[in-house]
Amino acid sequence: MTQARIKSVQCLSPAGLHRMAYKEWGDPHNRRVLVCVHGLTRVSDDFDRLAAELAPVYRVICPDVAGRGRSDPLPAPQHYQVPQYVSDMVTLLARADADTVHWVGTSMGGLIGMALASLPDTPVGRLVLNDVGPAISMQSLERIGSYVGQDLRFDSFEDGARHIREISAPFGPHSEQQWRKLAADVLRRDGQGKWMKHYDLRIAGAFRALTPETVRQAEEASWRAYDAIACPTLLLRGAESDLLLPQTAQAMTQRGPRARLVEFPGVGHAPTLLQDDQVAAVREFLLE
Repeated sequence: MTQARIKSVQCLSPAGLHRMAYKEWGDPHNRRVLVCVHGLTRVSDDFDRLAAELAPVYRVICPDVAGRGRSDPLPAPQHYQVPQYVSDMVTLLARADADTVHWVGTSMGGLIGMALASLPDTPVGRLVLNDVGPAISMQSLERIGSYVGQDLRFDSFEDGARHIREISAPFGPHSEQQWRKLAADVLRRDGQGKWMKHYDLRIAGAFRALTPETVRQAEEASWRAYDAIACPTLLLRGAESDLLLPQTAQAMTQRGPRARLVEFPGVGHAPTLLQDDQVAAVREFLLE
């Protein structure tokens, strides 16, 4: 299997500098670049299967968004917002010397990609949105918010892996080996030998601040951004998803870039892109 290189780039927020780590696969001089960005509490390692598959064609770049995985936390937690993440990605693309890119974004990574793709002179030439759209159900936000800020410590990796599997049940059926990887990618040991989550727990602040009114305003702004996207767009949806509702997915096929919709039965939020049919859907769209 192709091996990834771990790199980093220094980014700027209003409160100071932070280092964003990323995994790079394939020929480092390849001008054909694919950027893959994970969900709220996940990491770049989520794309190992997809990146290995596409590395012969692309230089695949998978960042750990600020405050996650190998990346630094942000100096000020109020900046854990999409505009800051978009700014970091622009810095990453400059470091990668990438004028145009294809983009795969799961959940939060899709929101970042959608925002970037909506801008004038965007570098995004082809966009995959994995189980996310301009409208996000309040039910799913409350579900995610219920666990994202919990400071849980586990005596053993097995205990931590069991917790990850429980909160990740909407990912759908996976093999024991796949579940173990999904857990191993996001569990870290603290100084006392306990197993803990990999991310800055302060990212939960944005969920605590949500109100129906702020959600409505964000949705209106997101639809405006989506309608401004002009590049070919693929929308993946877990058929049981509580985050991307069927009516939102259908609307996305009829406005803005008129996304092509592919649904996966027996899967909720979000498809992990570990399964053959999910990888094939992305590959076929990107390489057509």
